[in-house]
Amino acid sequence: MDQRTMRQASVAGLSSLETNKVLKNTYLLLSATLGFSAVMAAMAMVLNVPTGAYLICMIASMVLGIFVLPKTANSAAGLGVIFLVTGLLGFGIGPVISLYLSMAKGPMIVATALGGTATIFLGLSAYATMTKRDFSFMGGFVAVGMMVVIVSMIANIFLQIPLASLGISAAIIMLMSCLILMQTGAIIRGGETNYIMATYGLYLSIFNIFISLLQILGIFGGDD
Repeated sequence: MDQRTMRQASVAGLSSLETNKVLKNTYLLLSATLGFSAVMAAMAMVLNVPTGAYLICMIASMVLGIFVLPKTANSAAGLGVIFLVTGLLGFGIGPVISLYLSMAKGPMIVATALGGTATIFLGLSAYATMTKRDFSFMGGFVAVGMMVVIVSMIANIFLQIPLASLGISAAIIMLMSCLILMQTGAIIRGGETNYIMATYGLYLSIFNIFISLLQILGIFGGDD
């Protein structure tokens, strides 16, 4: 083996180690933030926080995620910000979960949504990890799909069509699933090297899938 081949093999090995490190750190931080969100959600439920807190927490977390997190993601402060963002989202979703639990089949709806979210995420992550495919080609579809969903959500505020709500929730699940494939693929292929930003992206996808599953299951099972 000549020196050039040895150098290439060394670079490939280092790149693989770095990718594995980012993936490991991302999943560890994701697990921690999901656990922290669950604690904050439980706290909000115990305190009987009103459902209006959901919108407030969503806005606050969006501001932090868009303007603060990217600037701190390469420092230790980024860890504090990501926990603050996910903690706010967890606290905000607490009263929403309480609302669903108050339905006739509430506990089953929430448990099914949790199980469905976990199944979707683990299945897609496993597929992206095993195939190591480049899913960036989905970017255009996801961008257009998100614009359509946003317009549809705004329109349905005035129209209040249950069937439209069902379609929007299903579309969000599909788009978030595509994002999980894209985000995981980017980490594996070395396109994403910051585990804090990677965690943020995956967390948001999981969060939106869970909310959308709650809405779908609530439509089908909430009137019994």
